[in-house]
Amino acid sequence: MNKVNVFWFRRDLRLEDNIGLYHVLNSGLKVIPVFIFDTDILNQLEDRRDKRVDYIHQALQGIHKDLKKYNSGLYVYYGTPIEVFKKIIQDFNIDTVFSNRDYEPEAIQRDRQIADLLLKHHIQFRNFKDQVIFEKNNILKNDLSPYTVFTPYSKKWKENLKNIEIVPVNRDGFANYEGPSEIISLKDIGFEKTDLDYAEPKLYRDIINFYGEYRDFPAMDRTSHLGIALRFGTISIRECVQYAVKHNEVWLNELIWREFFMQILYHFPSVVHHCFKKKYENIVWRNDEKEFKAWCEGKTGYPIVDAGMRQLNETGFMHNRVRMITASFLTKHLLIDWRWGEAYFAGKLLDYDLAANNGNWQWAAGCGCDAAPYFRIFNPYEQTKKFDKDTQYIRKWLPEDYREEPIVEHTKARERALKAYKEALAE
Repeated sequence: MNKVNVFWFRRDLRLEDNIGLYHVLNSGLKVIPVFIFDTDILNQLEDRRDKRVDYIHQALQGIHKDLKKYNSGLYVYYGTPIEVFKKIIQDFNIDTVFSNRDYEPEAIQRDRQIADLLLKHHIQFRNFKDQVIFEKNNILKNDLSPYTVFTPYSKKWKENLKNIEIVPVNRDGFANYEGPSEIISLKDIGFEKTDLDYAEPKLYRDIINFYGEYRDFPAMDRTSHLGIALRFGTISIRECVQYAVKHNEVWLNELIWREFFMQILYHFPSVVHHCFKKKYENIVWRNDEKEFKAWCEGKTGYPIVDAGMRQLNETGFMHNRVRMITASFLTKHLLIDWRWGEAYFAGKLLDYDLAANNGNWQWAAGCGCDAAPYFRIFNPYEQTKKFDKDTQYIRKWLPEDYREEPIVEHTKARERALKAYKEALAE
């Protein structure tokens, strides 16, 4: 059996401008492209009609269809990565496994295990930087410690940005290694089809060019909607940054926030379960389960909050400005632990990304790096006046017979939050 190289798709579900794929296709050996539906991850999902799984499956079908043109095909497996790789090692004579790097603590641990397994079989494991422009220790302070404040990080990030190269894909590397005729179905992995209609992600230039002017107004729906594409790598970060540099610095800053939170997660993995600012662990949260349920269901009596939660529950999306308002409301008005809200968003958001979700929730709660100060408490009524003054967004998501009584009075809630935070930080 001739030697082959394997390319392992993970958070990079595209054939264009894919760094690891570029290297494997120029390695001189035939390429076996694989994807693993990881049961360690899938078993944590409660909804068997999870749109994210359907999104991944539809993206994989697109890749498989493209590969068929080159007499190739995508091998899609279902199981734990370690068990799947044991099978792949038996099925093929592998020289090297190529992949793109992932920076989440569990993914790093998974890759260590795979690298150890491959080493025992004298197989190399090579991975590359693809889902970010700068990673790990690329952007550090002068004393070589990681940045924990966004503004100086973004300044250094921009100073280090050179020409962005979009890498070509040499598809001849796939040729003449016929893959399976079909990939496994959603049913095979225990999931069902949803109403999600996958489309190739696009940079909508008219939205990005005016991103700064309109992004805060939820009724306008003038955000990029590329969160899910960046999360699963169906669009290249280099393509996005290349355009943002030339056309809109506000959007560029949002892309830099994404990398800022990724490097925070990489350097400080404890943030997954703990406050970045340790003193905030002293906060005595009320954690009222009835109030949490009301927040989840969009029944707090604060229209902008309830509209946001209902949008999330119905669509898997929530406008970014409203994400900040709903998160602030949960942590400050209701004094419910940010980890509860973070977990709820993790289960619902189509574009859920651990680093961004964690970073933004800690920002809202005041306990994260470069967070809003604890005494900054969004007034939902003022936020509505500023960003949805004609209540278009609210009316879109709330029924006409909406008559919820406010769960808590704003001024009292604010005073209660300030007291709880002050006491915690004084300890």
